[in-house]
Amino acid sequence: MPAHDVAVVGAGPAGSTAAYRLARAGARVLLLDKARFPRDKPCGGGVTLRAARLLPFSIEPVVEDVIDRVDCRLDFGPHFSRHAHAPLAFMTQRKRLDHFLLERAAEAGAEVRQGVTVDARELDAEFVIGADGCNGTSAKQLGLAGDVVHGVALEANFPRDERYARTMTLEIASVPGGYGWIFPKGDHVNVGVGGWASEGPRLRAHLRRMCEAYGIDPESATETRGYRLPMRRGGPLVRGNAAVIGDAAGLVDPFSGDGMYEAFLSAKLVAEAVLAGDLLSYAAAVERSITPLTRAGWGAKQAFDRFPRTTFALARMPFTWRAVEKLLRGELSHPGAARGVEKGAIRLIDAVSRVAA
Repeated sequence: MPAHDVAVVGAGPAGSTAAYRLARAGARVLLLDKARFPRDKPCGGGVTLRAARLLPFSIEPVVEDVIDRVDCRLDFGPHFSRHAHAPLAFMTQRKRLDHFLLERAAEAGAEVRQGVTVDARELDAEFVIGADGCNGTSAKQLGLAGDVVHGVALEANFPRDERYARTMTLEIASVPGGYGWIFPKGDHVNVGVGGWASEGPRLRAHLRRMCEAYGIDPESATETRGYRLPMRRGGPLVRGNAAVIGDAAGLVDPFSGDGMYEAFLSAKLVAEAVLAGDLLSYAAAVERSITPLTRAGWGAKQAFDRFPRTTFALARMPFTWRAVEKLLRGELSHPGAARGVEKGAIRLIDAVSRVAA
C-alpha cells in the first residue's frame, strides 16, 4: 500500500486548498513545498468574491482592503468609474494568504513538509497532484500541461495612498497584451504592469509611466519583482494517477492575468475526482467550467489589443458593467451565461474579438 493516498507538490493557493479538501474528507495527504512558509510570492494579491466563495472557509483574517469600486482608463486617456453595491474583491498579500491556507491544510490533517525538493514521479502515493506554479517542475516531470504560453508582469510596493482605498484601479491597454493596476493593501499600494512576453524589456519603463500618471513617486518603490503568467492553450491535465492544477496547469485568465479563481476551482475539481476514484473526470470538469472563461479571456485580450477604443467603449456601457460585476461576484459562471441586454453587450465584445482574431 502507498504511504499516502495523495501527494500534493506545491503549497500555494491551489495545492493547499486541494490538500485541505482531501484531508477533511479523510484522505492521507502529503503536502510538500520547496519553500518554508511564510514566504512571499510576486502577485497583485487580489481575490475576487467569486474566488473567495469557492473556499470552504473565510479568508477574513488576511484581508487588508475590500474593493467595491473600479476605476478604469484606456491607455492614459478616456476614463470611467463604477461603484458596486457589494464587495467585488478582497486585497491581501501572498505571504499572508498562502501561509494561512497552508495552516488550514495542516489543521485538516495533511502532513506538511517544507523546504524539500522532490521528483513528482517518485512519490509514494496513489495519486499525485502537481501544484508548484509556473516555475515548478512537476508538470514537466509528469508530462502534463505542455501547451502553455507566458505573459510577463512587473510589480512594486509603494507607500499607502488613501486615494486608492477600496478601489481597483486599472489602466487598460497601456501595455501591449495587458494593462497596469493599483491595488490597495494595509500599509501600501501594489502597482504593476503586465503584457505579452515580448514586453519584458520594457516593463520598467511601463511601470514608471504608470506611477507618474497616477501621482506615485517611482523612486519610493520597494520589493520590485517580475514574474511570468502561464496561460494554457491545451495539453493534457491528467496522465495515469497524476494531475496538475492552478498555475502549474497554466490555468490563468489570459485577459486579467488572475489565477486565484482558477486555482481554487481546479483544487475543488481535482479533489472531487480523486475522492470519486476517477481522476480523468477532473480534466472533463476543467473543460466544462474553466475553459469557457479562458476562451472569453483570450477573446477580450485580442479585442483590446487590436481595437482598444471600440472595445473600451463597449466595456464602459452600463449593461457591460452589470455583467462584469456579476462575474467578479460569482453570480455568472462565464460571460456567455449573461442574459438579456447584458448578454447583448457581451456579444458585441465577442464580435470584436472574432474580428481581432
